[in-house]
Amino acid sequence: MPTNRSMPAAAVIPVLVYEDVSEAVEWLVDTFGFSERVRNGDRMAELTIGDGAVIVTERRVTQVLDSPDATVLRPPRRGVVSHATVVRVDDVDAHYRKSRQTGARIVQAPEDKPWGERQYTVEDLAGHSWTFSQTIADVDPSNWGGELLG
Repeated sequence: MPTNRSMPAAAVIPVLVYEDVSEAVEWLVDTFGFSERVRNGDRMAELTIGDGAVIVTERRVTQVLDSPDATVLRPPRRGVVSHATVVRVDDVDAHYRKSRQTGARIVQAPEDKPWGERQYTVEDLAGHSWTFSQTIADVDPSNWGGELLG
């Protein structure tokens, strides 16, 4: 894949909407350990963590794909989850402690999962759901009801 200095190298890049991009970037960097990669004023920022990335964008009304209809980009509402983002980390317990210390809303404390991951789930300042995951074992998907297809 060709490189482009204007885009993160990650193959999948979630775009998350926040009321205040600068506040969100500061919070995500301080709380979750992201690094800011690119900034476009107060409208948009690209953040990286490991070999993953997210784009943080502002709340706005826009048009998508030449449609005459307006699309509203807005942050989630508390208690409504339309998506979740999973981020792999080396030490989920240390990451959890830092998130708690900085005031993140913990949804689920770290827990070993039957699919070989230790995970915790947290909401960020806008209500986006994040699950941080650490691999603790190589588990055959058939051991927990899955099926390896590829």
